[in-house]
Amino acid sequence: MSDEADTTVITRTVTRTVVPLILVTAIAFLLQGHNLPGGGFIAGVMTATAVALIYVVFGQAFLETDIIAGSAVGRDGTREVGTRQVSAFLTVFALGLTIAAGSGLVPILFEAPFLTQAVVFVEHLPIVHDIELTSAFAFDFGVYLVVVGALLTVLAVVGAE
Repeated sequence: MSDEADTTVITRTVTRTVVPLILVTAIAFLLQGHNLPGGGFIAGVMTATAVALIYVVFGQAFLETDIIAGSAVGRDGTREVGTRQVSAFLTVFALGLTIAAGSGLVPILFEAPFLTQAVVFVEHLPIVHDIELTSAFAFDFGVYLVVVGALLTVLAVVGAE
């Protein structure tokens, strides 16, 4: 969309400050989603928003070379802007769909029936002390990846035109 030279110093500074806050909030929503309001969908939307903000403020080249390692070079030696991004985002989408679809199998690992809720308590952790992991988290994490992959694919395809 824009190069770094097209945006102001204030915009770039605010983006550098706000994006980590958005990502931390998204992780918090993802982790609490199986017990409280929030979850994979809203965390995915927030993460896609943070990446979209980076895309708008710093440009597509920054996102492709600094966030997604490497750059795509076509057969004629020209740089294919956006193709590597779309491929990476589609991979995230497919991985999320696989995890969400396979999350019904997670309870079987804990000797619970298929598509039921399995709960594991992990205790004596530093900082958080105790944490509850449920099989619903696998589904939330899959939904998170699906939403991030889908929204960023749409953004990359529309932004390339």
